[in-house]
Amino acid sequence: MARLALLSTSDKTGLIDLARSLVEEFEFDLISSGGTAQALKDAGLPVTKVSDYTGFPEILGGRVKTLQPRIHGGILARRDVPQDLADLEAHQIRPIDLVVVNLYPFEQTIAKPGVTLAEAIEQIDIGGPAMLRASAKNHAHLTVLCDPTQYNTYLQELRQNSGAASLEFRRACALQTFQHTAAYDQAIATYLSQVGSAQGESADLPQQFSLSGQQLQPLRYGENPHQPAAWYQSGATATGWAAATKLQGKELSYNNLVDLEAARRIIAEFSDPQSPAAATIIKHNNPCGTALGNSLVEAYQKAFNADSTSAFGGIVALNRPIDAATATELTKTFLECVVAPGCDAEAQEILGAKSKVRVLTLPDLRSGAKDNVKAIAGGFLVQASDDAVEDPTQWQVVTERKPTDEQLEELLFAWKVCKHVKSNAIVVTRDRTTLGVGAGQMNRVGSVKIALEQAGDKVQGATLASDGFFPFDDSVRTAAAAGIVAIAQPGGSMRDQDSIQAANELGIIMVLTGVRHFLH
Repeated sequence: MARLALLSTSDKTGLIDLARSLVEEFEFDLISSGGTAQALKDAGLPVTKVSDYTGFPEILGGRVKTLQPRIHGGILARRDVPQDLADLEAHQIRPIDLVVVNLYPFEQTIAKPGVTLAEAIEQIDIGGPAMLRASAKNHAHLTVLCDPTQYNTYLQELRQNSGAASLEFRRACALQTFQHTAAYDQAIATYLSQVGSAQGESADLPQQFSLSGQQLQPLRYGENPHQPAAWYQSGATATGWAAATKLQGKELSYNNLVDLEAARRIIAEFSDPQSPAAATIIKHNNPCGTALGNSLVEAYQKAFNADSTSAFGGIVALNRPIDAATATELTKTFLECVVAPGCDAEAQEILGAKSKVRVLTLPDLRSGAKDNVKAIAGGFLVQASDDAVEDPTQWQVVTERKPTDEQLEELLFAWKVCKHVKSNAIVVTRDRTTLGVGAGQMNRVGSVKIALEQAGDKVQGATLASDGFFPFDDSVRTAAAAGIVAIAQPGGSMRDQDSIQAANELGIIMVLTGVRHFLH
């Protein structure tokens, strides 16, 4: 008796070529459902509709097609168990040797603008995952294919093994299938939880949290050469860095991608349509220079000059498309990566002179992950991303001296940058340009001293932001002695009054933002 293949696919890519080889080269009989059966018939291939094979019509508008004993009995029967074979014979069920199924395009559907909950629900496949999981469970006796990219590999496997797929191959296909159905279910669960949050239900993190992703590309290594690494895309639709276009340069590394994300987070603070031109330069996940300007080239020059030594080998993010003037400046030093919403033709030609620098365009620099995940021994931690929108109208001016509108804008700039510096974080700015950045020190006084030392003589009349409160007034006194005139800090210390009193005594401005931005 000929072998039997069940084909039921939403994505018809490669289907006809696979089916033709199965029939003509390997003498399979085909059964298929709905649109797949019609596609095979239109291609002139012999096929039996599932409803004709089972003797039971599709019902409920196509919701029930393959959920039937003649299908699942043929899939789940163990060929080495006599009672299973007797059951097949008693119920006139043919064993199925190949199952080719891919699922309703749920993720593609929810990615469409304006999709309704009802439309999304109808794209939740039921029969498909049931057949895939049953087939993967019984991979000792049949092959399951869940992705069109497997078709040619499967045919080659048959050709090399006298028309049979090896157990090793079947086991690999089963693993891929379970990974596929797990990711599919995770996408549905994530969508439904987001819908619930949008409708005012609890915004707490779920009791069950799962991660899934498709490997986008292997990376040469991780943070260090002895650490294997890979880049994974979450979801079927490419977003974020997976959707970026690399115009030139070497392959992206693990550290490149980590730094690019840090750069994106900062530049996103200045990516609304009303924002002036902005540039940031990242080194080891911290900004060494960030600035606003009247033009993109001015913003980049200010950011570069803020710490030109550290900028060497840095990662640059820009909030506007790269123009020729900015491209010319970018070629004057060694950079690892540059990312912007776009790049004009003249700028691209200029950057081509530095062919090794990685130049990427990412039109949407504002959208990032909604959750942050960090692995720990025995599990992982999840927190909502720190994407709070800064609102200076909610800040509290706690000193006798009040900020001018200009000083308030400078404080807001410093605060936005400080949010993205590793804690303990101190940022000193003037003229919407970072002058000094103190990052990741074990005590806040140390970060203050580093930031002030970097600022040098330019600190006179500058502004300082601190990501956390001052537990003592020593940092305030150090800052004032150096020439700082205004400070933004979250407040919340039992000794806030000591810091406020010191600011009043020294004649400087202090605002409490009411929001802490630790970044560990």
